[in-house]
Amino acid sequence: MTKADIVNEIAKNTGIEKVTVQKTVEAFMEAVKNSMVGGNNVYLRGFGSFVIKKRAKKTARNISKNTTIIIPAHNIPAFKPAKSFINKVKNQIKK
Repeated sequence: MTKADIVNEIAKNTGIEKVTVQKTVEAFMEAVKNSMVGGNNVYLRGFGSFVIKKRAKKTARNISKNTTIIIPAHNIPAFKPAKSFINKVKNQIKK
């Protein structure tokens, strides 16, 4: 599902114009990004959390040049779904 699909689905279900929904969705995503750039996690009860994970410094290998490189410690954004969300997905997807 793409951002356009999400906008269309919300517009269809709520009756709000697509342009307004698109601005709202983009404002939401920008708010989440700005919060995480500022070092804060975002918690959406019943949906999940956008968290900042800290990666430790590690040694890696460049196979093509046969050399070792040091990857410094860094932060990455991650999404952790809520338990109710996980359970709903587990029970609905047929294998």
